Amino acid sequence: MLNITDTKVRIVKKDDSKLKAIASIIIDDCFVIHDIKVIEGNDEVFIAMPSRKTPDGEFKDIAHPINTETRELIKSNVISAYHKALTEEE
Repeated sequence: MLNITDTKVRIVKKDDSKLKAIASIIIDDCFVIHDIKVIEGNDEVFIAMPSRKTPDGEFKDIAHPINTETRELIKSNVISAYHKALTEEE
C-alpha cells in the first residue's frame, strides 16, 4: 500500500480563479509528485494530477494513480491538507 509521508499545500489567492491550491506529496520518503491542483468544483473541491498540454490543445496527465484506491488515498490526503492550510491561514 502506498504511504504518503508528507504533503505540502500552497494556497492560491486569486478571487476569480477556480484554482485554489497547488500541492506536492512525498511517497515513502523517496518519491515526490509536484503540481497537484486543488480546484473548486460546483459542489466541492477536487484534485487534478500534474498535466501537460499537447500540441492539439488537449491536456494529458504526466503522473497519475492507476487504480481507484490509490486515487482516493491521494485525493483525501491532499484535500485534508488543503482544509488544514485554510484553517491555519485564518
